[in-house]
Amino acid sequence: MTAARVALITGGIGGIGTAICQRLAVDGYRVVANHHPSEQEAALSWKNDQAGLGFDIDTIAGDVASFEDCQRMIAEVKERHGPVAVLVNCAGITRDKTFKKMDADAWHAVIDVNLNSVFNVTRNVWEGMLEAGFGRIVNISSVNGQRGQFGQTNYSTAKAGMHGFTMALAQEGAAKGVTVNTVSPGYVETAMTLAMRDDVRDAIISGVPMRRMAKPEEIASAVAFLVADANGYVTGANLPVNGGLFMH
Repeated sequence: MTAARVALITGGIGGIGTAICQRLAVDGYRVVANHHPSEQEAALSWKNDQAGLGFDIDTIAGDVASFEDCQRMIAEVKERHGPVAVLVNCAGITRDKTFKKMDADAWHAVIDVNLNSVFNVTRNVWEGMLEAGFGRIVNISSVNGQRGQFGQTNYSTAKAGMHGFTMALAQEGAAKGVTVNTVSPGYVETAMTLAMRDDVRDAIISGVPMRRMAKPEEIASAVAFLVADANGYVTGANLPVNGGLFMH
């Protein structure tokens, strides 16, 4: 890889985001982790923790649900480090309810953060990637975007939409050296899943052929594969990392 390409990871201070940031830093990228503006203190603490582990990772605030704030954020990253060459759209939230009980706020919150954000951030780096003749975009979807999930019409819709975005945009970037791919994790060991009741977690794991959840590092490894120079012929793909939970 040529010198220090800039990699921006949205939702970078979360469980999966952290593993992706660390892996890309090890691989030689200049990594910038995005976080919501309300998470300023948590982001500073996270950055210090990463430095303590030997990772030089910058952080940047940005509301990915706002196109205007993404515009500002990308301009700031460019000013600090240079143009974004690698973008990982990893920001996401859940607002789970059965459809009968789901209100418009729960629907729009998830669509805005999980799906509209992919447009908001990507649109602001796209032209730079085309002009440079190089770019790597990876959208972190979910197994539940492939198979659906009870109580997650908002989340499953957003995550399925991410891969539709991937397939269409991959066609526009293909001749210009810009690849666009999706990674669809299954259940991953994060603070959120580790906080589940034991019986709930055990029930989930019993349904996974590998009888375990993924480690965040395994998701990060899939991302590292897709952004590597050596894999520039892979585009428009949806890489499942789900332990055999869903096979398509």
